[in-house]
Amino acid sequence: MKTLLYCGILFSCTTTIHAQNTKQNKTNFIQILTDDQGWGDLGSYGHQFLKTPNIDQLAEDGVKFSNCYAADAVCSPSRSAIITGRTPYRNRVWRWIPAKSKIHLPKDEVTLPQLLRKKGYQTAHFGKWHLSYYSEERIEGTFDYKDFGYGGQSQPTMNEYGYDYWVATGNVARPDHMNPKNFFINGEAMGPLEGFAGKLVADQVTKWFDEVFDQDKPFFLTVWFHEPHGPVNSDPRLVNQYDKIKDPSFQQYLANITQIDEAVGQIVQELKKRGIFDDTMIIYTSDNGPEGRHEYGSFNKDDKVYGGSRYRGSTGGLRGRKRHTHEGGIRVPGIISWPNGIKDSKVLPGTITDVPFVGYDIFPTILEIADIEVPKDRTIDGTSIMPFFKGKPIKRERPMYWRNNYYDMRIAIRQGEWKLLSNEDKTMFELYNLRIDPRETTNLKDKEPKRFESMKKALIAYDEDVMTNGYKW
Repeated sequence: MKTLLYCGILFSCTTTIHAQNTKQNKTNFIQILTDDQGWGDLGSYGHQFLKTPNIDQLAEDGVKFSNCYAADAVCSPSRSAIITGRTPYRNRVWRWIPAKSKIHLPKDEVTLPQLLRKKGYQTAHFGKWHLSYYSEERIEGTFDYKDFGYGGQSQPTMNEYGYDYWVATGNVARPDHMNPKNFFINGEAMGPLEGFAGKLVADQVTKWFDEVFDQDKPFFLTVWFHEPHGPVNSDPRLVNQYDKIKDPSFQQYLANITQIDEAVGQIVQELKKRGIFDDTMIIYTSDNGPEGRHEYGSFNKDDKVYGGSRYRGSTGGLRGRKRHTHEGGIRVPGIISWPNGIKDSKVLPGTITDVPFVGYDIFPTILEIADIEVPKDRTIDGTSIMPFFKGKPIKRERPMYWRNNYYDMRIAIRQGEWKLLSNEDKTMFELYNLRIDPRETTNLKDKEPKRFESMKKALIAYDEDVMTNGYKW
């Protein structure tokens, strides 16, 4: 049965929520993040060609958020927000991190894996990292890693960020998703690998369960896939599933999403095999909207490095794409699977909700479930969405907020169903009612003067706070 929810009001009635795993007395957590996957890039989000049965099943048995957002319109900032609960300009990862950049998630940020590890959780990361510097140059030994710190300090290690175990790349899989050579395991280069990135990441998760996992302790895993970020390269077996599509570049993109789906299915089966799936909360989302210039066209056909015309991500008809603060750049798939938690909540399996949920909400949500206090010595921009599972409205102390460093309309807030965008110097504004106009076609700034002035004041205040208190590299 599916129930559509509006404004946090739920219509099913069951017992009060609890988050207890009867064996471990803890809920396990897996945060799955894809790279450049658009809001329309799943079968369960309406894509007419994609085959994503495993991810769609998570939505069928869990909760699908139709108003899920990344914290930024590019990758590194969105990732920093997930594990700190803080908007990117506040946590200082304000842009995607280029090769050899000194920008990184600073040591004084408090992260989810740090807090969960103190509580007795096993912590591990798999896949793309992109919050500090690791790349081919380090593999080849052509520079001193300590040179890429800031203020005389080296960049933190994954252990300092809170991870006991990790298998990762800095940015994208190189040379592409097939046979990548830039993975590290616990700080050591793994060398050339055989296979495709999504499957390789899932295999490492399986290996962790086989060789490292302590069944008497709960766990927190971040599984951050490289797909469908370029250079796009997909398993020919999966490409063949789309042989009715005439365009081979589009076949490649669709197969790349299915590559993620099979990897997710492998991880789910591992949890079920061990009898821990029902006690595990899986949060599936993307770091930003899709690359590319238009729905089924290319970003740059001459761009061989980043996959060229293989970029075919779908925004589901939303305005803008990656790097845009309009919905197509920040609204992304959002699915929560949590069988035992949902069973004991006021939410029905298969629920579809329009309750807004943004990447930095993951931090306080997981902390509440794990019974860990949110840090009081810093501003946390996120809000726990646990009231949603209890059948109550989510009360935010401040609006949802975005700031990007691309294009004209860089800043935005959302209050309820209303969204206000602004340019850098706050002289241009766009106001939209997302309930009736999710594609942001009609600027209501002049027709809603009182609302506009109120939201303008809120946007300016929030942005000034972030830019005043956020660290500048």
